[in-house]
Amino acid sequence: MDQQFAALSDLDPNDEKPPFQQLAGVLRAAIKSGVYNAGDRLPSQPDLAERYGMARETVRNAFRVLKEERLVVSRQGSGAFVRAQTERPVGLRPHVEDLFTSENVTIDFAGFGAETLHGALSEPLDKVRAGQLTPSSLSIRILLPDMRKPAAVPSLAETGEDDPRLRRRMERIVRRSVESITDTVDELVAMELLKSGKVEVRFHRAGPQFKLYILNREEVFFGFYPVAKHPVVVGGEHISAYDSMGKDSVLMHFVNTDDPTATDPTMIEQAQTWFDSIWTTIAYEVAE
Repeated sequence: MDQQFAALSDLDPNDEKPPFQQLAGVLRAAIKSGVYNAGDRLPSQPDLAERYGMARETVRNAFRVLKEERLVVSRQGSGAFVRAQTERPVGLRPHVEDLFTSENVTIDFAGFGAETLHGALSEPLDKVRAGQLTPSSLSIRILLPDMRKPAAVPSLAETGEDDPRLRRRMERIVRRSVESITDTVDELVAMELLKSGKVEVRFHRAGPQFKLYILNREEVFFGFYPVAKHPVVVGGEHISAYDSMGKDSVLMHFVNTDDPTATDPTMIEQAQTWFDSIWTTIAYEVAE
């Protein structure tokens, strides 16, 4: 047995996550902590199945998770290898759903609108309603720019000037997403599927430049908003606008590790510090 294989952690018998998620967590930690470095071949599926006493399909599902996170790449006939660059864009939704296997769930979000947050939360909240996920508490803080104030984006593409019609349009989009999240969480609390659930929203006057998700103060997803010109329809009028394109934002993933030389813990710490500083200083609630 080689040293890398021997260094893999054992599974926690008290962990309620499905076995494939537990194994994915073990391998993820081994990659992030440097047990396996870029280009290293990971243990074979039969070896992992034997060590952890699981079915080959369970191991295969664990590798699928790591591939979706762009941590691992498979080579036909050779096995699975750690990607040369492990901090690549990853999908948010699987991580949000995995978060809901925790007893207490906290999500801090900062961005231009809450559409992607609403999309990422829809499935896990539905699974809470169905009894498939059973967190005890859920706390969501949402930090957004105040669209009642003049802004650099959205703005008129021809002149770059602020247009209240564009801001009102964005405000309606944001309100729909935030109200849907809030109503769903309130419903789950009323149904006693959550012991406690709270959605807080505050606004600020800074322009939107990036989106930030902080999951349980342990994981960060961060992406810059590209600004692009695109057509919108406001009150039946076609307008060419400069806008922040949230759907084109590529998310980068940072996970806390025990490695003191890793940059991930610093990113997570600084992201949380930034969020809390804005939340407690220049951000404010808006009365209905």
